[in-house]
Amino acid sequence: MFAHDAEIALASAAALVNTLHGEQDDLAAPGALDAFVATWGWTGLHRGDADELEAVRRLRPRLRALWERDEDDVVVLVNDMLREARALPQLVAHDGWGYHLHATPAQAPLAERMAVEAAMAVVDVVRQQELDRLSTCSADGCGDVLVDLTKNRSRRYCSTACANRVNVAAFRARRSARA
Repeated sequence: MFAHDAEIALASAAALVNTLHGEQDDLAAPGALDAFVATWGWTGLHRGDADELEAVRRLRPRLRALWERDEDDVVVLVNDMLREARALPQLVAHDGWGYHLHATPAQAPLAERMAVEAAMAVVDVVRQQELDRLSTCSADGCGDVLVDLTKNRSRRYCSTACANRVNVAAFRARRSARA
């Protein structure tokens, strides 16, 4: 669908947005950010301090807006993120990855690199007129975001847990209706 690095950036951005569930914050401590950075393979500068954690936490609503706005508003947001970081796309190869785009230096703050990686990935999404692939989970009570990379555009749930919960509820409703 998209370049491998764009797909990873989109999935990582969705995962970052989904670390905030109402009042529950999965990034409440620097150690949680360390785990997130390790899970998603972020390279470059990672200070692991409270200021960096707060900057990443402040980024989440901005990234969520990429899933909630129309194309024109998404373009404005993406352009703002790229401009603010003075992004300069360059091809790089590292850690076993072939050539892919980085638009910030490795020494740039983590939150800035996260914002730019997401923005660069959304550039591909908008250019291919695939913004509808960024959606919100269809499960009642879940507001998590997802990236639908299926060929038939069939992904409706953020996780198997939400899909299973909906399917079990539907099964129980059918069974109750028969009884």
